[in-house]
Amino acid sequence: MKTFLVLVSCLALSAVAHAQGPQSSPPAKKKGQSTQTSQHGNAPQAVPPGHGPQQHAYTPTGRPTGVGIGRSTYPSKPKTTTTKTASGLPFGRSKQGATTAPATTRRTSARTATGGTKTFTPQRFNLASKSKPAAATAPAVSFKQGAHIQGSQHWTGASYTVFRTYTPVWHDQIWWHSHFDRVVFVFGGWYFWNAGYWYPAWGYDPYAYYFYDGPIYAYNDLPPDQVIANVQASLQQQGYYQGEVDGLLGPLTRAAIARYQQDHGLYITSAIDEPTLSSLGMV
Repeated sequence: MKTFLVLVSCLALSAVAHAQGPQSSPPAKKKGQSTQTSQHGNAPQAVPPGHGPQQHAYTPTGRPTGVGIGRSTYPSKPKTTTTKTASGLPFGRSKQGATTAPATTRRTSARTATGGTKTFTPQRFNLASKSKPAAATAPAVSFKQGAHIQGSQHWTGASYTVFRTYTPVWHDQIWWHSHFDRVVFVFGGWYFWNAGYWYPAWGYDPYAYYFYDGPIYAYNDLPPDQVIANVQASLQQQGYYQGEVDGLLGPLTRAAIARYQQDHGLYITSAIDEPTLSSLGMV
């Protein structure tokens, strides 16, 4: 009986072993496939591409594109270069943290460029402008048809255009009054005002006395004698003019103007022009 039971048990064990078969090793992982562990703890199985946990590739903005397999990578932040100022600070920030602009070329006014530092306040001087000056103080000049100011062809710039184009003209009183609203009498001669300048009105009086033949730049609505007197006073304060403030554009005054113009990098016109008055702080 025992022998029969043992024989039956052996046959049963042999049948179970034959049903399970031999243990097999997991298939080799193919290229492009990933492995995934089953929920029941069995050996890893091959997973075809596109399946398994979803992962995203990221655009430079940081938003996922929804495509791509494997570990996602974030683009590295581009390196920026900062230009520093002489103080070692970058452009756009000062020591106090205030925003500043990069250094730029600064323009200077005519007054700064030529050395003037003060604003000159115009004055009204008591002048004997209703009489003719002494010939020794302000020698008379003669009318020359078609004459031009000597050296003016070399003075460039809009401020000197009136000097380059000036030529004396001769007309009677009726013509002058019909063409210009302001005609004044100063030191024996008549002057007309046009576009910011005083000019001698040759022929207004055939016996008029002129000691300078050319434009005189006007400002603050001053007549020509007061403009000249203010220039004399300013040059006198700065040591360029040692004569009397008389409102005459004679040789002493014109020489003082020429010295000032030379020292301040202006064209030597020996006349009252806009750049010179700007340098003196008058305009």
